[in-house]
Amino acid sequence: MGGVSDATLSPLPFADRPDVAARLREALLAASFTADGLLDLLGAPAYAALARSETVPALRATRGDTPLETLVRLFLLQQPVPHARVEEFLPVRACVESGWLARVGADEVTATVDVRPFGGPDGEDWFIVSDLGCAVGGAGGIGSRDEGVVLGVGGASTTLAGITVRTPVSSALDLGTGSGIQALHAARHATRVTATDLNPRALHITALTLALSGAPAADLREGSLFEPLPHDERYDLVVSNPPFVISPGARLTYRDGGMGGDDLCRSLVQGAGERLTEGGFAQFLANWQHVEGEDWQDRLRSWVPRGCDAWIVQREVQDVTQYAELWLRDAGDHRGDQAEYQARYDAWLDEFEARKVKAVGFGWITLRRTAAAEPVITVEEWPHPVEQPLGDTVRAHFERLDYLRAHDDAALLAGHFRLAGEIVQEQVGMPGAEDPEHVVLRQHRGMRRATKVDTVGAGFAGVCDGSLSAGRILDAIAQLVGEDPVSLRDRTPAQIRLLVEQGFLEPAR
Repeated sequence: MGGVSDATLSPLPFADRPDVAARLREALLAASFTADGLLDLLGAPAYAALARSETVPALRATRGDTPLETLVRLFLLQQPVPHARVEEFLPVRACVESGWLARVGADEVTATVDVRPFGGPDGEDWFIVSDLGCAVGGAGGIGSRDEGVVLGVGGASTTLAGITVRTPVSSALDLGTGSGIQALHAARHATRVTATDLNPRALHITALTLALSGAPAADLREGSLFEPLPHDERYDLVVSNPPFVISPGARLTYRDGGMGGDDLCRSLVQGAGERLTEGGFAQFLANWQHVEGEDWQDRLRSWVPRGCDAWIVQREVQDVTQYAELWLRDAGDHRGDQAEYQARYDAWLDEFEARKVKAVGFGWITLRRTAAAEPVITVEEWPHPVEQPLGDTVRAHFERLDYLRAHDDAALLAGHFRLAGEIVQEQVGMPGAEDPEHVVLRQHRGMRRATKVDTVGAGFAGVCDGSLSAGRILDAIAQLVGEDPVSLRDRTPAQIRLLVEQGFLEPAR
């Protein structure tokens, strides 16, 4: 594969030179051009500033002449560097011939792509390739409105990577791969990785990211959503950070879906079910409309394909003005002509008004293919802090669904449970009161949930260590509080189910 170019974007390095990518990788590692090396060099403030698209602190921190400082200026800050200096620690001739570097003037070279060091979950040293100006600050760092631009790693990318279930699988699919970060993660635990994108430039950059990171090559296919895939092809894992922005038109390929409203996200979710193997997961980030006269939770339930359990978590809601302003700033429109900015803003509000959209939600959608007669669909709002990575938490959620589905109330009372790790109890009430108004159980891991329980629920959870059945614990509590044990057994299973479903209690055997 030769270098790919766009009419307004720079030519890309050749993707069919793995030997050069391997030599470049070795040189970058030797110079400590890694996530840890970058943090040590720049310091936390300058490192954090890069995420805000601010490069001045990093430029000030790299005024020296060490190999690492030179590489940061070259591959992250888009600065030309002296040919003679970089030749001391990079295979410059091979990099120029294969398109990673370009000569500038008589004695300097410049990078043709941005390369950002990225630390893998097990300490791997990865390198994410993106178009010039896209390695730092997510979308805000573009400085260009070219439609075919390919971004580096942003907050959405890392969020999706963190919530993805990471069990070993035979096959994984990354829909809308972009710079390849999800495919790179999937390569750690999937035997075969397929990556698709509507933008051929993104597929080329994904190949570069995988090669430079020392990962196996992926099966790269050009096309929208599931279109480039054989209809009978199934996957154990499907992930996508799609161009989910709800906008008038499809001006920017990297973020705008090109379908009306939230149709792209709906189509993605609805089409995933038939692409999954039994027990397989599909995990997406998405935007969805809050439409006047419709319940947003019912709207999302209608997206879930038959034969799938689903867990949908709304993390944020913005009114239509906040939403329009966010994405206009993302494209840098606020820095341009004010009349044009206002016209774009107006068009966005016209679109929302025509669709009766009052707000836009953002969150996570996880599907799991199931043979159960009655799939379970959970839709909730949880805007509070969570502890990433959440992949194990997501997997455990669906395992608990299976347990609860297989156990009626009698079986539940015969079951043994254990209090999950790092659960604390809080009592809420007026100072000096003899009894609390209510008791709260709070998680310090995973979703970091909090739930109200009555005194029986609190007492039950507190003694769950796996040694006694739920029924025997309730009988002992009934004797302590002077309540009829049959009545207590009748009314408590619902509370036990909730505590299991939300991860406060775990089946012990």
